[in-house]
Amino acid sequence: MTFVLVAIGGAFGACLRFLTDRWVQARHDTGFPWGTLTANSIGSLVLGILTGAALFGLQLPELQALIGVGFCGALTTFSTFGYESVRLLADGARLYAVLNVLGTVLAGIGSGVLGVVLAAAFWA
Repeated sequence: MTFVLVAIGGAFGACLRFLTDRWVQARHDTGFPWGTLTANSIGSLVLGILTGAALFGLQLPELQALIGVGFCGALTTFSTFGYESVRLLADGARLYAVLNVLGTVLAGIGSGVLGVVLAAAFWA
């Protein structure tokens, strides 16, 4: 049953990742990968909330499989982040590449911590 939950969550996360990327990129006229940064930040926030909820007593393995592994796993993407960073370097956009790496790492960590803090405020 866990496999099915991960698959369902992954299907929704992948679709939302694609739609988020397209929606955000359509609103920015730059080569910077704002869509991937946004999807990764949202996924980190959701995973932070889920992790925080588990830390403060809400132990739901099915929800963790559905949302944590499936949904967040498909919504966030390290491979696209890596590809876009290398592509920016190859295209000579070194500043964008560095900003993408720093921004994604900091936004991911910050969003995850924010999620845990929000969960603590709600469940602790």
